[in-house]
Amino acid sequence: LIGSRARMANELYLDGMSPLVHVQPVALFSILDHYMRRTDGQSRVIGTLLGTVVGSTIEVTNCFPVPHQETEEQVAVDMEYHKTMFDLHQRINAKEIIVGWYATGHDITEHSTLIHDFYARQTEGRDPIHLVVDTTLKSGRLNISAVVSAPMGVPKSEAPGTLFTPVRCEVIYHESERMAVDTLSRANTAENPSGALISDLDHVDDATRSLKAMLDRSLDYVTSVVEGKIEGDPKVGRFLLDTISAVPKIEAAQFEKMFNNVVQDLLMVTYLSNLARTQVLLQEKLLQDKCPAREKTSD
Repeated sequence: LIGSRARMANELYLDGMSPLVHVQPVALFSILDHYMRRTDGQSRVIGTLLGTVVGSTIEVTNCFPVPHQETEEQVAVDMEYHKTMFDLHQRINAKEIIVGWYATGHDITEHSTLIHDFYARQTEGRDPIHLVVDTTLKSGRLNISAVVSAPMGVPKSEAPGTLFTPVRCEVIYHESERMAVDTLSRANTAENPSGALISDLDHVDDATRSLKAMLDRSLDYVTSVVEGKIEGDPKVGRFLLDTISAVPKIEAAQFEKMFNNVVQDLLMVTYLSNLARTQVLLQEKLLQDKCPAREKTSD
């Protein structure tokens, strides 16, 4: 098993196919919910990651918690619970397979090697990923990282070591999920958390304001670097260059015309939907008024 994992990891890196991990918001929220519901005195929680593997891309779509007991000397994982939960998930979605495991905290402990070996036996020869979610907010934000393992030390030794290597990890989401997250964020700071959803025009207004704020922040950063006030970061510079290169080159008047056309289409759709809603309400009201009149006539 160790030899096959080492060959798989080496083949990926030699072929330039470093594993890429995509984490969906549903799985991330489940991990945070598991951490919030942890028992008293428990420093971290662990669980199983479910998803799909396409080439060198691993997409984490779901997860479930796994009870465990951990001390400085030993760690115990409830394997029966893990097996039962995975069998239940297979009945719902057979396409989701075990792709790894998660743990909360800001670092990898000594017991992580033992837990990783357990999940290596569950992934049918594939090297599992270990997702680390920093719920301690040590850096001031919720950092998410992923690592894979490879054996190290003397070949054919009885107790080879394990080297965890970081891989690219990104949180991906669809537009509907982004809207849901934004709505939850607004409800968290609003006086009335149970407020109604905002309209399409409000979404356009919020997106425009957010885009303007990001452009202003980027402009201030570039200006500060050019004037020598701060030292430029090469990674930020390459990211800004890629972003600008992705923007199509069009005239300002043409862009304004395109934007106005989109806004007009949105206004037309909003008007037609409101008109249809009004007609339905009016038809319902007329039917309600006719029913009592028919009852009186029959009497």
